[in-house]
Amino acid sequence: MQNQKTQLKGVLILLVTAIIWGSSFVSQSVGAEAVEPFTFMAVRTLMGAAFLLPFVLVRDKISAAKMTKEELFIRKRQNQKTIVYGVLLGIVLAIATNIQQYAFNYSTAGKIAFVTAMYMFFVPIAGIFMKKRLPLDIWLCVLAGFVGLYFLCFKHEESFVVNKGDMLALICAVFFTVQILLIERYAKLCDGIKLSCIEFFTAGLITFILMLIFDHPVWAAIKVCAPALLYSGIMSCGIAYTLQIVGQKYCEATIASLLMCMESVFAVLSAAIILGEKLTPREITGCTIMFSAIVISQLADVIRAKKAKA
Repeated sequence: MQNQKTQLKGVLILLVTAIIWGSSFVSQSVGAEAVEPFTFMAVRTLMGAAFLLPFVLVRDKISAAKMTKEELFIRKRQNQKTIVYGVLLGIVLAIATNIQQYAFNYSTAGKIAFVTAMYMFFVPIAGIFMKKRLPLDIWLCVLAGFVGLYFLCFKHEESFVVNKGDMLALICAVFFTVQILLIERYAKLCDGIKLSCIEFFTAGLITFILMLIFDHPVWAAIKVCAPALLYSGIMSCGIAYTLQIVGQKYCEATIASLLMCMESVFAVLSAAIILGEKLTPREITGCTIMFSAIVISQLADVIRAKKAKA
């Protein structure tokens, strides 16, 4: 079992990840009004990879000067594994994000966010098949988080009638589940920043091809939403997804999925702060329930850790 200090480190990193993703929702909404879905996602993802690449190259060059031939050989072997893992993650990420973007053609943002968050349940369910047992209190926290998300995403008058967009969002949730579980497995074996960089290049190239096939990219439109693309590309992709990989090194996958769903809470709060939108009582209730679920899950973990030492 990870020690509590290390666990807390993962929790804080993933909370920062959720804050960045949530605040990026505003820029994504603005950008989506100017360019087509695949165009926005391709530019955004490749921008995230380009942001990380110089850092990776400079850091590797500096560290190589201090390494022995044996250490360089070991790093070369590790880099080969990182490329394989990164490409696999990139394929999964490209499928998940593009299916989600396409779902917006058929459903509302709130319903898509809610259905996509099904990965909160899929991750622990998949864990059962991987012989990972979760305490009852964590299951209850996941359920509470899901209830909170319902209040947050659904308007009072909105009924839950399943349509094509909702089914696409459900498929998206499955692929995000796979991505979270793969990161839990690979993050401890690879350099997190390199893994993230390769993941973005792979996802970006796949989406770029889809852009050329299905979209009609216009340079003038891309320039109009350049600020939104810059924030979403650098902060949401380059930084936040990298933090996800780093954070999951120190945090169990189910807790990680619960923390990352806080993205919806921070999206609502960001819209209130940046765009001046008012929080409804229903949204406040949803935020409160989700925050409570996070706090309770961490307190329960602290209590278990103390009992294990006793």
